[in-house]
Order: sequence, then C-alpha cells, then structure tokens
Amino acid sequence: MSILLLVVGIILFIGLVVVHEFGHFIVARRNGVEVEEFGIFFPPRLYKHKTKAGWDFTINLLPLGGFVRLKGEHDSDTEPGTFGAASTWVKSKIMAAGVVFNLIAALVILTFVALVGMPKLIDNQFTVKSDTQLVTNKVLVGYIEPDSPAHKAGLQSQDEITAFRLPGYSPVGIKSAKQLPSVTKQFAGKTVDLYYTRAGHENVAKVSLRTSGVVDASKKTDKPKGYLGIAPTEFTLQRSTWSAPIVAVGFSAQVTALTFQGLGHAVGGLGSLIAGAVTGNTTARQNGQTDASSQVSGPVGIFVILKDGSLLGYQFVLLIIGIISLTLAIMNILPIPALDGGRLWFTLVARAIKRPMSARTEEIINATGFFLLIGLIILITLVDVKRFF
Repeated sequence: MSILLLVVGIILFIGLVVVHEFGHFIVARRNGVEVEEFGIFFPPRLYKHKTKAGWDFTINLLPLGGFVRLKGEHDSDTEPGTFGAASTWVKSKIMAAGVVFNLIAALVILTFVALVGMPKLIDNQFTVKSDTQLVTNKVLVGYIEPDSPAHKAGLQSQDEITAFRLPGYSPVGIKSAKQLPSVTKQFAGKTVDLYYTRAGHENVAKVSLRTSGVVDASKKTDKPKGYLGIAPTEFTLQRSTWSAPIVAVGFSAQVTALTFQGLGHAVGGLGSLIAGAVTGNTTARQNGQTDASSQVSGPVGIFVILKDGSLLGYQFVLLIIGIISLTLAIMNILPIPALDGGRLWFTLVARAIKRPMSARTEEIINATGFFLLIGLIILITLVDVKRFF
C-alpha cells in the first residue's frame, strides 16, 4: 500500500507542474497569444507530439519543473499573436496564471484533506473547534538512539507503538507521546512485549528496558538516555465538515507565514556562509551552511518526504502535495529571475518607467537567473543526498 501511495504521490507532484503550466497555457490562448510548446520537465527532449492546434507537447528529461513556450516572448516582438505584442495587462495575467492555478489546486486539495482528516503538523494548527473531530492519534517512533533497547529490538522510524505488556499481566495501551516515558519507567529494567504496527501489520518484539540507575546516571552527562531509547512523536488526524474550506484557507495562511520565515532563515544563513567564507571565520561559515541548507529541499528531499509520508496514509501524502502546490505559488510570485515572478516584476517595472527591455537584456537576465537556479537545485540536491542518505 505504501508503494502505491508513493507512486500516486509522485504522479500528483508531476500533476502540480502540469497544473501550473496549464494556467499559462489556457490564459495565453484565451487572450490571443499563440503557444508553440507545452513542456513537462526541462530538456533534453524525450518525447514530442504535434497537436492539431499546431503546438508541440513534449516530455523532457530533467525533472525540475515545466514550461510553456509562447510565440515571440521578448518585449520587442510586435507581430500579432506574440507575447511581446500583448498588452501589459494580458502579459501580467499570463505570467500570474501559473501561481493562481497552483493556489487554487492547493486550496482544493487542502479542503479535501480537511474533510477526510488533516494531519496536525503545526502547533496551534488552524481549525474551527466547533467543527473539528479527532479521527486518530498515533504514537510513532521518531529518532532511535544507537545501541538502545529500541534499536536492539529492531524498531524503525515511523513504527506505531500501541502497547507494552509484562508477561502474565494485561497490556498497557499507549495513547500519547507524553504517556510513553511514564510507562517505560514503570517497566524499567524488565523485559516486556512491545506491540507495534509497521506498514499496516501488527508486530510484537521483546524489549529489555534500561534500568533506572542507567537512565538516572545518564542525565548527569551531555547524552541523557531513555528507558526505551527513542524520541516519540504523534500523528494526529483532525476532520472537519462545513468548515473544511475555511480550514484550508487558515492552514494555507499559516504555511505561507512559515515559508517566508524559512526563507528569511535561509537568506540569513546564506549571508553568514558568504561572510564566513570571505573572512575565514569557519564557525560562521558552518553555522550559515547549516541554517541555509536546513530550510530548503529539492527533488531528492521531496521524494524522501513522500516515501516516508506514504507510510502514514493517503491523507499525509495529499497534505504534502497541497503544501508543495502552495509553496510553488509562493516561490513563483517572488521577483526571482527566470521564474514567473521575476518576469512579471521586470515587465511591470519596465512599463512603469516606460523603457521596455531589449531582447538582449531579457535573454541575459533570464539566462543568468536560469543557470543560477539550476546551480542552486544541484547544490540543494547534493545537500539532500548527504542529509537523507
């Protein structure tokens, strides 16, 4: 089941690219701008189909996004049917359409997730209390201490802990992460049956918990230990009915605020990284690198998140897809060269000062931004590989 959810998650992620580019595509055609190519991913080209309407549909090799190539994309183009000949209002609509379509997709997905059960990811996550029902609350294995009782028993991250049982006694159910330390302390130094669920299958493991003496002694060191040796986490699903669209909007606002907060940390970390490299301050450089890299993730990171999320059910996978769609909308509206927001803001500024950019200037700006973006994606991918593997 988890493999199926992973495949569905990847397909939905690709679907977000299609939705974004379809926004550009449909708005351009409805406003008289001719489309020459609708591309999924970036070249080199793997597949090409010439449609009856005259535009090419292509599937390309590099899974870094997609594109819609319009006729005459430079401001200096004046031939009818070209992007350059369109009014500023039409150009703005075309460039903003991908953002709008991703935002709509995010709200639709998040509304559906709120209806079937939205995972709780944020402290004080937005919800309408009078219309919120707790669907499930699972205690999951997070971090596992090396050579701990949990590690020796074969527990893995994302396993759901359901109960402990001392032989000859009734099982003690685990209902919350806060309950776990008191239960393991109760069975300190004893061998118990640990009931857990992995990928939908119930399992039992023999676990010899640490003694109180070992745990108490470790608290005086810089590496305190627990009786079981894990950092538990909770997976909570909250379901809404009539308020689902409101929850989707409120949650989107929270994610947007956190996204800008994360971008701020990433930019600050990048500044520290550059300053540390220039001044030779190794500590500042390393801290900056950590701050910057911890706030971003690329294709590899998204794959890992979807893979791990597939173990938690379809609600979590859909939630991640909704968040990615929202993030795509946010990033593409920012004035970043080579992205929609960069082109939009450059166009608006050029019109404001009444000095349209030359084709050469546009090409230099967009090409520079594109190569910087590709370089950043490659760097983030290397960081992700190091982080997750």
